[in-house]
Amino acid sequence: MTLEQRILAKLLLIEEEMKNIALWQLESPTEQAFESVEPFCIDTMSAHEWLQWVLIPRLSSMIENEMPLPNTFAIAPYYEEAFKDDKSRDVTDLLNHLRELDAMFKS
Repeated sequence: MTLEQRILAKLLLIEEEMKNIALWQLESPTEQAFESVEPFCIDTMSAHEWLQWVLIPRLSSMIENEMPLPNTFAIAPYYEEAFKDDKSRDVTDLLNHLRELDAMFKS
């Protein structure tokens, strides 16, 4: 399995886990939310929205279009912080998937 195939498989697991813990949304954020210039669209989207509507589609598109992938990548720390006070759901598996995704981009 190529790195790209492993990344796509991991993205699917992230999506599945987001659905399992009720973070997956059926409606996208507003168009204005995507116009943010802040990292992770932190001023216009929640952490899970950015993951669903920006990161997953962007990485998938990069792979599908055979574009170069980032050399370094670390989103797990952001999600560890974003979910640290969320007692309403168990995000352990999601965080583990995100850490594993990060590890795929370490050279």
